Amino acid sequence: MIRVNENISIEEQEIEEDFVLASGPGGQNVNKVATAVQLRFQVMDSPSIPEPVKHRLLKLAHNRITKEGVLIITARSHRTQEQNRREARERLASLVAKAAVVEKPRVRTKPSRAAKERRLENKQKRANLKKLRKHIPKNEH
Repeated sequence: MIRVNENISIEEQEIEEDFVLASGPGGQNVNKVATAVQLRFQVMDSPSIPEPVKHRLLKLAHNRITKEGVLIITARSHRTQEQNRREARERLASLVAKAAVVEKPRVRTKPSRAAKERRLENKQKRANLKKLRKHIPKNEH
């Protein structure tokens, strides 16, 4: 069981893990042992995750989700299967935890009158500074 937070836990049978050959460090071990982990998690069919969290997770991880709704996480940075497996599970838990947080909607505000005036004053100062840099041609009489 993967514990995401106090309300959400993902059961082992909901996760499918495949071990594949990894690239990167490991010497000859890379060619012999399948140390990389490809974790698959069926988001929409999961009974462990509430509906609103599922939809936020689909939005959050849209580039890692297949058309069938399967979230794929690949971990290959470590030399052992167990470390890669742990990393993949931690990344899944952090993604679900991030999706569990409800973002507060942004309230549109207008700049105050003083802020508008400050902006215009700074703009005028900048324009004057640039005007002073202008090359003035000499009159040739």
